[in-house]
Amino acid sequence: MSSAELIALLEHGDLTVKGRMPWSSNATYLAEVCLAGTTALAVYKPARGERPLWDFPSGLGRREVAAYLLSEALGWGVVPETVWRESAPMGPGSVQRFVDADFEHHYFTLYEHEDERWHDQLRRICVFDLLANNTDRKSGHCLYVPSEGDGGRIYAIDNGLSFHAEFKLRTVIWEFGGEPIPDDLLADVERFVEAGIPDDLARLLDPFEREALLARGRALVRERRFPIDGTGRRYPWPLV
Repeated sequence: MSSAELIALLEHGDLTVKGRMPWSSNATYLAEVCLAGTTALAVYKPARGERPLWDFPSGLGRREVAAYLLSEALGWGVVPETVWRESAPMGPGSVQRFVDADFEHHYFTLYEHEDERWHDQLRRICVFDLLANNTDRKSGHCLYVPSEGDGGRIYAIDNGLSFHAEFKLRTVIWEFGGEPIPDDLLADVERFVEAGIPDDLARLLDPFEREALLARGRALVRERRFPIDGTGRRYPWPLV
């Protein structure tokens, strides 16, 4: 299916919960969506199953949608198709296409591969996280799909802890620190900043978050290098 068809399926398909996903701090369910004879698996995160955080606003499901919209605005396709649904079995929440990945792989195994074949994709995710201000990029949030693209494709999932107005970056992706950011990625970020935040994305962020998003984009274009964490503390837990 095309991305537009997947979005329509996620938005309008009949959604049936199959079971709870393991190792999730918030309520996260594997679901099946069916529409006009087409069926697919999805990840459903109802808002009422969200665990409150003292240092982060509520509404993580909408930030999952915002991450998808940012990925699309950049033209990178690093976040699987994600929508917000008001009507769902356990109430409103985000619904994301389930990625049938090789779950033996994650960021650390992909980075450490001997021929560095996936480094460019990982650099793209790193820039995406810098722009989105991801505060929880664990290694296991990088999903490798060997059947897609030339040599496989890597998706970035679990993006709910993103877009805070304060700089709160926490990530396992620090190996590129000090390197120049590839020109093609910077060109996409610069285009995004100059065009302004698309309306559908802007509606999901408050004014301070919108301004901070553009400020981070301008900083990336100005500095042109991956940052180095001098504190050694900007890591999520657990790492995988």
